[in-house]
This record gives sequence, structure tokens and C-alpha cells, in this order.
Amino acid sequence: MMSKEEPHFEVLDGYPADVLAIAAHGRICRADYEDVLIPEFEKKVRNEGKVKMLFLFGKGFSGYSVGAAWDDAKFGLLHLPEMAGLAIVSDVDWLRLGVKTFAPLIACPVALFHISELEEAKQWIAEWHDDEERGPEVAADHKLPTLEDMG
Repeated sequence: MMSKEEPHFEVLDGYPADVLAIAAHGRICRADYEDVLIPEFEKKVRNEGKVKMLFLFGKGFSGYSVGAAWDDAKFGLLHLPEMAGLAIVSDVDWLRLGVKTFAPLIACPVALFHISELEEAKQWIAEWHDDEERGPEVAADHKLPTLEDMG
């Protein structure tokens, strides 16, 4: 059994069948993708078709190894067509900035939430439906502020 200090992805229960909810703990490494995330995602795709994902990067998350960062990019590129929505929950500044930067390039709705907004994130990912074709977008209430707004 893995201790709480060891890095890993934890699959979270209590979500609809088409949602894969993952919490990241510690410094995520390549094995976390290969042993947990990729097999769980592929199983959801086989059972549900398109999959909505919720990632929780809480206080115990400390970053990615180089191999995990590569696997994250590769996973995103290879599996984008199978994603119906993506909710990221984190207070980590560099991670939030990365999501805001790349969200417009992702071909499914992406919403970014703070840890204090976890319940809103759960509701957003559970209630959102793939009823229509959509292009890349970011939830309007979670967009990167314009330069004028950053004052």
C-alpha cells in the first residue's frame, strides 16, 4: 500500500460514470501516468466513449518529474479527441497559468477552479453534457484577465 507521502495519482469516487476524477499527490512521475492515469482513462473511454476529467492538485501536490511532464503533454495530444470536458482544481500559481495559457488550444471546454471551489468544479464537470459540437474554449467566468483587468 502506498503511503500518503509517495507521489501518485488517486482515482476519486463518487462521480458520474463518464467522469474520471484524479487527485495528484506529491511529485508526479512517469509511472503515475503509465500505471494509473492512462489505464483508467482508456477504461473509461471503452465504457463511456468521450470522457470528462477533473484533476485536483491540492496542498500535497509538489510538481512533475521531467518524464511525467512529457507524459502529460503526450497524453493530452493523443487523447484530446476522447475528452468531453476538463476541470482543473488548484491554487498552484504556475499550474493555473499553464492551464490559462493552453486552454484555448484544447478542443473541449476547460474550466479552472481554486481549491475553495471544488464543489463548483464537481458540479460543472458532472452536469456538463456533450450535446453539441464545440471548439476550444475556457469557461467565461474562469478566463485569464485582460491586461486592462490586471492593473
